[in-house]
Amino acid sequence: MNTYLSSLAEAPLFSGIQPSEIEALLACLNVRKRAIRKGSFVFRAGDPVEAVYLLLSGQLHIVDEDFWGNQSLIESMMPYILFGEAYVLASRAQHLVSVVATTDSVILETTALHLLEACPKKCTCHVKLMSNTMRILSQKIVRLTEKLEHITQRSMREKVLSYLSRCAREAQSASFHISYSRQQLADYLCVDRSALSHELSRLRKDGILRYQKNHFELLGTPFFNGS
Repeated sequence: MNTYLSSLAEAPLFSGIQPSEIEALLACLNVRKRAIRKGSFVFRAGDPVEAVYLLLSGQLHIVDEDFWGNQSLIESMMPYILFGEAYVLASRAQHLVSVVATTDSVILETTALHLLEACPKKCTCHVKLMSNTMRILSQKIVRLTEKLEHITQRSMREKVLSYLSRCAREAQSASFHISYSRQQLADYLCVDRSALSHELSRLRKDGILRYQKNHFELLGTPFFNGS
């Protein structure tokens, strides 16, 4: 665990908490470190809700699986992302989605009781921890709302442009990188990969954008120029 203590201060969960307090908090939370091999699941849809998790290293995907095992990407998670807390707060008995490792990963897990209820010591850092958890959950709701904005567009072109426009606004630049591969972007937008590639080619031919692998440039004058 000591290997991660120095970098845990970067995690949003521990924002505003002194590094010297983090080690005591980890003991208070009774956390357990767990290694997840690439392709393995942290939990699957239908599994009982038992813990809250923090990704220490690697990459995880939140995926939705249908009856036949087809997967749709909901979100890609990088280190220091907290997950599983929404199910606890909603008093869900079972997970509705699955979390799978796309690389060898390491997570911390703790029971909901330790994370989301005030500890007997009433330490100020634990109060801050709960406040951080609520802020993280609120940010996730915003991200899911953004995804709904993209996938509810009527046409393939509108879905793609809605997503790329959002990326440009966040970067405050018409030129930006995206973190998704083509397959991951197709899963995120809930579209077929070949259809996505075809639409990107059409958009480039129509002079709306340029791209090279994961680098995109939207052509035209952005509305945020000079703002």
